[in-house]
Amino acid sequence: MGWGREAVPVLRWGRGGERRSSRLAYGRWFGFQAVGARGCLGARGNVCPLGAVVPGRSTGGLCPECARLDRAHSVAADTVADDPRPYRVYLAWFGPGLVKVGITAEERGTARLLEQGAVVFGWLGRGPLMAARRTEELLRAALGVPDRIPYAHKRAVRALLAPTAGERAAELEALHARAVVLEGLPGALERLPFQPVDHMGVFGLEGIPAASAVARELVAGGTVAGRLVAAAGPDLHLAGTDGRTFVVDTRVMSGWELVAADPRDAVTVPLEELPRGVQDGLF
Repeated sequence: MGWGREAVPVLRWGRGGERRSSRLAYGRWFGFQAVGARGCLGARGNVCPLGAVVPGRSTGGLCPECARLDRAHSVAADTVADDPRPYRVYLAWFGPGLVKVGITAEERGTARLLEQGAVVFGWLGRGPLMAARRTEELLRAALGVPDRIPYAHKRAVRALLAPTAGERAAELEALHARAVVLEGLPGALERLPFQPVDHMGVFGLEGIPAASAVARELVAGGTVAGRLVAAAGPDLHLAGTDGRTFVVDTRVMSGWELVAADPRDAVTVPLEELPRGVQDGLF
């Protein structure tokens, strides 16, 4: 799944030149069925030369060879040091106690934050890539701010978020105040004032019911169907005909051929039950 320019969730699937997309709308019923086998997406826009089949639970959708080629030119993997583009350092909040620091190319705008499912975020600074990298590392070392939050933790708290934007931004505001006065911040980094951006409405999270299960793989012949309740990052929150809400991790959809299914059909892909009270164990 991706996010369009208007911050609208867009479902994407397929591989190579056969990739397709469809805009999604909250409250709408839809369904699909996976057919055939899941093929490797290929590296950096190229078709996989091996025509490899990848495991259903792989969130990257690449075979080992294509994954190696993809990481060889990745800013996220810290393999690129001479990128001349300006970068921004951000602070992101996913729920109480779930904050992270990260960087993104300035030209990408807020896309990275939508892709990660950040409920609230704020910019900390902007500057060259290496200055942004050093800032990210400094916050990890000096303030203990991680650069990754597991998706399982994000999913566990989405139905329990504070009702007002001010409450949701409070933790990030306090962190921003501590971060901008840290000794050792690179001189090349331009500090930016705290201006929180709230994605609660964009993701459709107001008043959503807690999810009881998650689909972390598709299988040949397996069906996903339901009414779209919310979408955050790569996750779709769907309400099935049985009345319960479940999450589909759309990262596992890439590489499959999908055909339409009756939106009222039963869900026949594997669902992992989410333990009750899991959010209590996060903090």
